[in-house]
Amino acid sequence: MNLLKRIALTCGLFLSACNLPSPAQTGAFSTSAAFTVEAALSAAPQASPTASNLPNFTATPTYAEPMISVEGVTNCRTGPGVNYERVTQLSPNEQIKVIGAYIPGYWIVSTSAGVCWVSQEFATPSGSLSAVPTVTAPATPTGNAPQGLSLQKWYISCNYSSNQATVTINWTDEENESGYRVIRNNTDAIELPQNETRFTETITLLSGQSASYVVEAYNGVGSTKSRVVELYC
Repeated sequence: MNLLKRIALTCGLFLSACNLPSPAQTGAFSTSAAFTVEAALSAAPQASPTASNLPNFTATPTYAEPMISVEGVTNCRTGPGVNYERVTQLSPNEQIKVIGAYIPGYWIVSTSAGVCWVSQEFATPSGSLSAVPTVTAPATPTGNAPQGLSLQKWYISCNYSSNQATVTINWTDEENESGYRVIRNNTDAIELPQNETRFTETITLLSGQSASYVVEAYNGVGSTKSRVVELYC
């Protein structure tokens, strides 16, 4: 190896030796790294979220207009009872606005015919009913109940080929009635306005069967019923 190459190699080895850390530096570096790891291990863990430090969100209640619907044609009256005059009839599945409640047993509703009372027995409510105010019953009507309703004639026409029967009943007009009810087989068949004196309907009636009818006049004070008639085919 010539002299120049030896000199270059010697210088390279010398410079490399100069760049190596001394034992003191190596020890200091190891001690610093150890302190860093120890500090990381001994640091207090971060608290996990709990119910006490989570944000407090309060749900805002939503308001829905209180409504009712009925399954069948239902009378709506001027007060809480069948002796109060009928204002209108509610149609099935119609949505009607509730404006009040009478405890026990009646909703006060707003209709195109006016405010009226409907029994809760026949109504399905929906919406924010807790917002509906309670009301008191209207004053009890004064005066006299209808008296002595009398039937004038009644007859039945039977069609045996179709098992259909047409029933017709006439009665005297009362002086102070609010309306009339025709009761068939102990169940209300229809409600008629004041001054009405005739009822007719066609029902299914087999040969040998009968149907019983009563006519009732009523007002806000009370009511009176006619005699019971039995009609046969």
